Amino acid sequence: MWKRNGKNNSLRDDENFTFLGKGVDFKGVIQFDGTVRIDGCIEGEIHTKGTLIVGENAVIKGIISAGSLICSGKINGNINAAEKVELMKPAVLIGDVRSPSFSMEPGAHFHGMCDMGANKWFNEEHQDLENVHDLAAHRGKIRAQDAQS
Repeated sequence: MWKRNGKNNSLRDDENFTFLGKGVDFKGVIQFDGTVRIDGCIEGEIHTKGTLIVGENAVIKGIISAGSLICSGKINGNINAAEKVELMKPAVLIGDVRSPSFSMEPGAHFHGMCDMGANKWFNEEHQDLENVHDLAAHRGKIRAQDAQS
C-alpha cells in the first residue's frame, strides 16, 4: 500500500488505519486504534497505541502519546512513545521526548529534552562497582607527587 525505499509496506487486513488529510483543522482530544496519518492541523492531545505518522504538511500543537511516531511535519509539544520516535527530513519538533528509541534523519530539527530511560540502567546497583577505581583521585596523587619533585 505504501512504498518506501522500493518496498511495499501493506497494512494487515485486521489493522485500523485513520487518515486526517491536508486542510483538516481539529481542536480537542483524539484517541485512535491502529495506525494514524495526519496531514492537517491539530491542537490538543493525540493518543494511539499504534503508529502515528505526521506528514510534511501537518502542524500539531499539543501532547502526543503513541506506540511509535514517524514525523516529517511540525510538532510543538511533548511526546511519549512506547516504542520509538523517528524524525524524518524536514521535521521540526519543539518539545520533550520520552521513548526507548529516538532517531533523527539529517535535515530534521529538534529542540527539547530526550529521555530514553537511561536512568533505570544508571540507578541499578552493580556489584562490579567495588572493583572500579577513582581515576580523578589517582591523577591528583600523581600530580601532587610531581609538584613535590
